[in-house]
Order: sequence, then C-alpha cells, then structure tokens
Amino acid sequence: MAGVKFEQAMARLEAIVGELEKGDLPLDESLKIFEEGIRLSKNCLRVLEEAERKVEVLVHDKNGKKQLRAFTSDDIDVPGSAEDS
Repeated sequence: MAGVKFEQAMARLEAIVGELEKGDLPLDESLKIFEEGIRLSKNCLRVLEEAERKVEVLVHDKNGKKQLRAFTSDDIDVPGSAEDS
C-alpha cells in the first residue's frame, strides 16, 4: 500500500465508492472492498498531512521583512466569508 501514488489511490477510492453505491456485490465482497477503501483513505490522509506540513507561505513581519511560516487553513481566502464583507 505504501507504494501506491496518491492519484492512484484516489482513483481506486472513487471506483470503490461507485461499486458500493450500485449495491450489486455480495456482502463479503462489499466488506472486502470497503476495508480496502478504508486503508486507501488512511493512506491518502497521511500523504495530505505530510504535504500540509511541507507547505510554507512567505509573509511580511511587523518590520516588513519577509519570513517563512507554515501554511494554515487561515491562509485560505474563501469568497463570501465574513472577512470579505
């Protein structure tokens, strides 16, 4: 599972969801691919968390100097948010 690329894992997860939504599989097969989906989703989450830790943003401090800091969800501009008003 460690060798699976993020994009491949996401594609397989989408396929699993499609198969489960159809409801045509026997219970044992549904459980088998559900468990595979759980493993894939945990792997994807781990990859995303690692990527998040690596992302940094360049900001200006109080003195106007540029410095790097970790990217946070507060850095995301959401249209229509209270800060846009």
